[in-house]
Amino acid sequence: MLFPTVSRCCGRGPLPGTDPTPFEWTVDDAVRALLIDALPLSGPPLYEVLSRLYQEGDTAERRAVLRALPLLDRGGRVGDLALPLVRGALRTHDPALITAALGRYAADRLDDAGYRQAVLTCVFSGIPTARVEGLGERTDPELVRMLADFARERLAAGRDIPDDIRPLLRSHPEAAATAGLPGDLLRTADTSQGRPPCASSTPMSI
Repeated sequence: MLFPTVSRCCGRGPLPGTDPTPFEWTVDDAVRALLIDALPLSGPPLYEVLSRLYQEGDTAERRAVLRALPLLDRGGRVGDLALPLVRGALRTHDPALITAALGRYAADRLDDAGYRQAVLTCVFSGIPTARVEGLGERTDPELVRMLADFARERLAAGRDIPDDIRPLLRSHPEAAATAGLPGDLLRTADTSQGRPPCASSTPMSI
């Protein structure tokens, strides 16, 4: 009963100190996440409620369910049960839902193949890779090879390569080189040694 009324009662604006973009938490996101976190449930009964809220909700309500998942996962209350919600969000074309799905929960719970595909989804959708949690620890040679293939196709079509995938390509230059990318694309003179960036957005603490 309360979940759908949050936006009307509390507002939809950005939280203080955040930018009004589709990628940031909003007031109604935070309130809905608190409501979900307060549910005295865990395991399948909790997932049943989450699934119903997600399936019956509008975009804002679905986004809040996804953003609440790391809160629930802190106490092991939902485990892998909510992964179908993450995968469903990744199949949408909504940047806000995709970004909300790729929080700490997805970084910890998605298998390697699923995580790699999620990163590619962001790249294809124009979502900054800095919005993807876990890149620092989960970028591997296979992901770099997939990104290198994407970059090669972009170059062949006369299109630019997104700047934010260049550090990822340089993190495993041997894997990237298999795509036949120009050498100057894989060279870096910065002090980071080309390590992949971690998500720049600070996870919500509520």
